[in-house]
Amino acid sequence: MIHSLVFLNGFEREITVGNALVTSYFKCGCSSFGRQVFDEMLERNVVTWTAIISGLSQNELFEDSLRLFLKMRHGMVEPNFLTYLSSLMACSGLQALGEGRQIHGLVWKLGIQSDLCIESALMDMYSKCGSLEDAWRIFESAVELDEVSMTVILVGFAQNGFEEEAIQFFVKMVKAGTEVDPNMVSAVLGVFGVDTSLGLGKQIHSLVIKRSFGSNRFVGNGLINMYSKCGELQDSIKVFSKMPQRNSVSWNSMIAAFARHGDGFRALQLYEEMRQEGVEPTDVTFLSLLHACSHGGLVDKGMEFLKSMTEVFRISPRTEHYACVVDMLGRAGLLNEAKTFIEGLPMKPDVLICQALLGACSIHGNTEVGKYAAEQLFLLEPDNPVPHVLLANIYSSEGRWKERAWTIKRMKEIGVVKETGMSWIEIDKKVHSFVVEDKMHPQAVIIYGVLAGLFRLMKDEGYKPDKRFILYYLDQDVKHN
Repeated sequence: MIHSLVFLNGFEREITVGNALVTSYFKCGCSSFGRQVFDEMLERNVVTWTAIISGLSQNELFEDSLRLFLKMRHGMVEPNFLTYLSSLMACSGLQALGEGRQIHGLVWKLGIQSDLCIESALMDMYSKCGSLEDAWRIFESAVELDEVSMTVILVGFAQNGFEEEAIQFFVKMVKAGTEVDPNMVSAVLGVFGVDTSLGLGKQIHSLVIKRSFGSNRFVGNGLINMYSKCGELQDSIKVFSKMPQRNSVSWNSMIAAFARHGDGFRALQLYEEMRQEGVEPTDVTFLSLLHACSHGGLVDKGMEFLKSMTEVFRISPRTEHYACVVDMLGRAGLLNEAKTFIEGLPMKPDVLICQALLGACSIHGNTEVGKYAAEQLFLLEPDNPVPHVLLANIYSSEGRWKERAWTIKRMKEIGVVKETGMSWIEIDKKVHSFVVEDKMHPQAVIIYGVLAGLFRLMKDEGYKPDKRFILYYLDQDVKHN
C-alpha cells in the first residue's frame, strides 16, 4: 500500500524513499521486492548499498550479500561502518574465511578494527569459519569488552568443540565479577554434555535464580537440556513446567529429554500436548520423536511420524531423520527392511545412515547385511575405525575367528586406529574419566580390586561374557570359561 502511494505521489525517484522501501521490504522478509526496488533505483548512495547488503544477510542470502558488497567496492560509493558489519555477517554465514580475512584487512586500514561491534563480528566470523585461534587473538587484544563479545567467544568455543574451555572461561568471568547476561548463560548451558559436571550445572542454575533469568526462554531451554544430558530428567521436567513462556525449542528440548531417557510414551504424549497448544512441530521435533520410537520399539508409530513429516507438515527429512529410521528398524531386528529402506532413499546414504545399519547388525549378529553396511562405510570413510570394529564384533558373535582376524589385520595394514573409549562418573562435583585398562587414576589399584571382586560375584550368579563384543576382561582366562 505504502509503495503504491510512493508512485501515486511521484516519490519513486527520491533516494531516501527508495532506501526506506528497501529496508522495509527486507525487514518484512520480502527479499525479492527489496531487491527489485534496489535494481530500479536510478541513484544509490551508501545507505542504499548498506540497506541491500544488510537486508540480504539478515535474510540469510549470504552469497548475494557478499557479491553486492564486492560490486560496491568496485564502484564509486565507499562502504561505511555498517556495510562492513553486514559483509562480515555474510562471511560468517558462508564460512568464507578468505573473504573474511580480506574484509578484516580493509577495516584495519580504515582504523575501525577496534570498534566493539566490528570486533564481535570478526570474532564471530573467525569462529564460524573454524579459526578459533584468530577469534581468540582479537578477543585478547581488545581494549574494551562487552556482553556481546564475551557471548561470541563462548559460542565460538562451543561450536569448535572446546566445551571444557567454554566452561572454564565462563567460570573465570563469574569469579572476576563480570556482569553476566542471559545470552552468556544460554551459551554456556549449550556446551553441557553427559560428561559435564552436574554440580557446576546446578551452580549455574542458582546464578540464574539470583539474577532473575528464569523467565528467559533461551535460558530455560538451556537448563532443560543441561539437566537432561546430565541424567536428571526430573529437574528438566521441573524447569519446563515452571517456564512462563515456551517456544518450539522448549517443547523440542523436553521431548528430546524423554527420548534420551528411554521414556518414549511420555515423549509422544508431550508431542500431543504440544499440538493441542497450537505449536507447529519442526524437523528437530520429528528427530526426537523418531529417536523415542527407536528406543521404545514403536516401529509403526515411527513410520507414521516420517510420513506425516513430509505429507502433512511439508518438512523435508534430513540425513539424521533417515539414520534414526534405520536405527529404529535395526533395533527391532528388521535388518532386511532397514536395508530396503536405505536402497529406496532419494539420496545416497551417508556415514550416519550406514553406521546405524552396521550398529544394528552388530547387536543382532547379522553377517550378510553387516558386510553390506561395512562395505558402504569403507567407501565413504576409509580411515573410519568403526566399520572394522563392528564387523569384527559380528564375526566374533558367530565364532568366525578367521574372518575376525582378517578384519583386524586389514585395519592394521591400512593404519586405522580404534579410538579409545572413555567412561566417566561424577563424585563430589568432580568428574573422573577412565579409558580401557586405565592405570593413571590415583586410586586405580583400589578400583581394579573392587571390579575383580564384583566380576567374581557376577560369575557366581551365573554371568557369562557376551562373545558378540570384543571386550577386555580383568582375568583374561575367563574368556574361555
